[in-house]
Amino acid sequence: MSDRLVTVYLGLGSNMGSRSQNLEKALGYITQRMRLIKKSSVYETEPVGNTEQPKFLNMVCEVKTMLTPETLLLLTKGVEQKLGRPAKHPKDSPRTIDIDILFYGDQVFSSPDLIIPHPRLSKRAFVLVPLNEIAPELVDPASGKQIAELLKEVQKGIRGVHKIGGCE
Repeated sequence: MSDRLVTVYLGLGSNMGSRSQNLEKALGYITQRMRLIKKSSVYETEPVGNTEQPKFLNMVCEVKTMLTPETLLLLTKGVEQKLGRPAKHPKDSPRTIDIDILFYGDQVFSSPDLIIPHPRLSKRAFVLVPLNEIAPELVDPASGKQIAELLKEVQKGIRGVHKIGGCE
């Protein structure tokens, strides 16, 4: 546990089973251990990498936590397993839920199991569009750029990101 509350942004995605229900269940588990501050709308997105799989539903949430980055990773992996994602899975495979730690405060963190900010977030419209909805002025500590700026750099990728549900 950290000795202070940290603002964390998590990316959630699902493309198997009841995708929207998987997102809601994951949020439910997350909010048992953290305080939900904001959540984005839900977006339907094209798969990246392995394109021979169903479309995803993606969203981003802002939470406050005292968990360390390592403990937060254990928690997110535990939620994924509770919702049916195997601990060992092929890269870019279909999944009931995927939870990525996008940002942990303004920290840059690297360990063999975890890199924060998420190393591919600046190239992923499916993360940047919902993140821009709730935190356009958030600064990526790795690049020094605001989310709105990063989103402008991936404009062509936005074509595959479609809003399907509003914030509650």
